[in-house]
Amino acid sequence: MLAVACPNVLSAEKATSPNIIFILCDDMGYGDLGCYGQKYIHTPNLDRMAQEGMLFTQAYAGSPVSAPSRASLMTGQHSGHGHVRGNKEYWPQAPTMKYGDNTEWTVVGQEPYDPQHIILPEIMKKNGYTTGMFGKWAGGYEGSCSTPDKRGIDEFYGYICQFQAHLYYPNFLNRYSTSKGDTATIRVVMDQNINYPMFGDDYKKRTQYSAEMIHQEALAWLDKQDGSQPFYGFFTYTLPHAELAQPNDSILQSYKKKFFVDKTWGGSEGSRYNAVVHTHAEFAGMITRLDQYVGEVLAKLKEKGLDENTIVIFSSDNGPHEEGGADPEFFGRDGKLRGLKRQCLEGGIRVPFIVRWPGHVEAGTVNDHQLAFYDVMPTFCELIGDKKFPKKYLNKKLEGDCFDGISFVPTLLGKDEQQQKHDFLYWEFHETDQIGVRMGDWKMVVVKGVPHLYDLANDIHEDHDIAAQHPDIVKQMKEIIRQEHRPNDLFPVTLPAFD
Repeated sequence: MLAVACPNVLSAEKATSPNIIFILCDDMGYGDLGCYGQKYIHTPNLDRMAQEGMLFTQAYAGSPVSAPSRASLMTGQHSGHGHVRGNKEYWPQAPTMKYGDNTEWTVVGQEPYDPQHIILPEIMKKNGYTTGMFGKWAGGYEGSCSTPDKRGIDEFYGYICQFQAHLYYPNFLNRYSTSKGDTATIRVVMDQNINYPMFGDDYKKRTQYSAEMIHQEALAWLDKQDGSQPFYGFFTYTLPHAELAQPNDSILQSYKKKFFVDKTWGGSEGSRYNAVVHTHAEFAGMITRLDQYVGEVLAKLKEKGLDENTIVIFSSDNGPHEEGGADPEFFGRDGKLRGLKRQCLEGGIRVPFIVRWPGHVEAGTVNDHQLAFYDVMPTFCELIGDKKFPKKYLNKKLEGDCFDGISFVPTLLGKDEQQQKHDFLYWEFHETDQIGVRMGDWKMVVVKGVPHLYDLANDIHEDHDIAAQHPDIVKQMKEIIRQEHRPNDLFPVTLPAFD
């Protein structure tokens, strides 16, 4: 385990700045919402959010998989520079323990964020914000130097470990709450759930549904905000990721009637997911349930009189998955894009991205500005009036410390002519040995060292590899890879042959 001292985070003077809520869902494809063309799933609240704000058509996650995508958002770095570039797990090496008759690991979580590089909640704290995070952390393992209590979070409830988040009726969740006397991130045992096994038919007897519990904690935290101090809420809901499981309430029942002829998934050996009878109904229900949660967040802001001074952003951490019986082809979940989670093709990394800020962001606008998760940090800094970024936050003791983002505040405020644009966007992902580069409308995906080139202006589905016809473009984009890639022994990728 890491034994590195974590940076001290000091609160600055109280700032007169807008509140910010970033709602990050899990594994939602570009085409999963009605406002992005989805025809089968009911998403009235997110559709209305888009009508009242700005919908982006070319927004990108930080990675095609969870932990490094979130790391990109948290660190302001792309996955060629950041430390966390994959889902490195720590629980397989840990001893086990029992919750009832259920076996669990004594340590769970993923590779920690580099403690020497500042992350977004720490910057918000330095600017006088109170911070709450509810959902999935995935930025360190229990007891490491990178847990919510050590990285600028005032209040946390959810999953430290994204592997644990595969189940919606878990044996435990994690919490850090100074108001409850916590001095570190702890486990909260789901005392009703542990009476039943994690797998098999009796699993359905569990009643403590994590998505609802996390959402209620987020609403309770939001209810405590009175406008005297600006707040940053990071709501990392796990819907619609992983197992297809939820309460059999009116939301699910309505889709069971709609998809009367449904698909069954019988499970697979060694899977974390339980078998599912109504896969289409379950998935659609999870999206609509998430939409309901977003509606309740927006309603709470209006109830508290905080609506007009709160920026709300909604996005997904990567493209759609087909695990646990999920069927992205049926729903057209990629929005006519090619590729899924774990791929640097458009379907794996292009995500829904909606911003609502009444009186500032023009309602009903659609924008094609190219942005990536590592643009969020500089955007927030500009929104809250922090003129110290980036120089103030670079660690001179950390070799090569950097930030890769560009603020998109001009775009939000309708000043497109003032918006600085990226020369390129960059991704790399070791599990599938892929590198992605977007340069204008050119897109190159390197798979196991082999470059494939696409013209997104004429081939959005990335069907036609034209690398052989454009060696000059390939050479130029390979030079970007040479420039941007920094070796990382934990997450190696195969580089293309350089001329």
